[in-house]
Amino acid sequence: MKADLLLLLTAAIWGFAFVAQRVGMAHMGPFTFNALRFLLGGSALLGVACLFKKQLSLGGEDKIFKSRTFLLGGIFTGLVLFGGASLQQMGLVGTTAGKAGFITGLYVVLVPIMGLLIGRKTSWLNWTGVVLAVIGLYLLSVREGFSISSYDLVVLMGALLWAVHVHLVAYFSPRVGALRLAIFQFLVCGVLSLGAAVFFESPTLEGLQDGWLPLLYGSFLSVGVAHTLQVVAQRKTAPSHAAIIMSLEGMFAALGGWLILGESLGGRGLLGAGLILAGMLVSQLA
Repeated sequence: MKADLLLLLTAAIWGFAFVAQRVGMAHMGPFTFNALRFLLGGSALLGVACLFKKQLSLGGEDKIFKSRTFLLGGIFTGLVLFGGASLQQMGLVGTTAGKAGFITGLYVVLVPIMGLLIGRKTSWLNWTGVVLAVIGLYLLSVREGFSISSYDLVVLMGALLWAVHVHLVAYFSPRVGALRLAIFQFLVCGVLSLGAAVFFESPTLEGLQDGWLPLLYGSFLSVGVAHTLQVVAQRKTAPSHAAIIMSLEGMFAALGGWLILGESLGGRGLLGAGLILAGMLVSQLA
């Protein structure tokens, strides 16, 4: 129950983070935003971990920092986190927070399917969930003339990487320590995003000043708090179970987009979002 409540709080923070990310795009590029949010969030978490080392001990010994497993875990999860976060942020440039939240939530259906590749069985309920989610995605994203927004496709590609990330966290977190893994992957993602920002974007001081509020939410809450809650909670629960709870971020994203940004999915979009959520739930009934 404790792990489930942590995952629900994670979903709420991530859902409203779509709003912060949308607002942040008005002031800086996606790589710049991600670089600052992950470096700030990871650095803050590192400082807290050093100050409260004994109280925040979540598994793993100090020597784990020198272990091959720790290095591989941090690098792999950081790389996948960078890919998923970058695609999501770029997609948010041209789509709504609610739509991006529901499309991202498709990773819940993808998690058990990817489990087949590592020998985990899946049931007919998972495939039923896939069908419902695909129909829902069509209604949510495909417009007249059977064209889908390129921004929605980018967010969908990011969902594939989020599914991979769930499995990686589930594998490495119990082996190397949840807090250590969280800090390492944030810093890896932040450094990679910073390199991409220097190469592809031209950040300005004015943009950083204007976007400080969504940046603070995206760094200290979405990164420092929510991602850490995820790796902590996943030490106590299975990947598919964690995924279904975290899938509620789509609902919180739509709620935040409606309350704060005045966004609306429309009747067709709401039906599509409902089918995607139904697909997520059905895929986990087994």
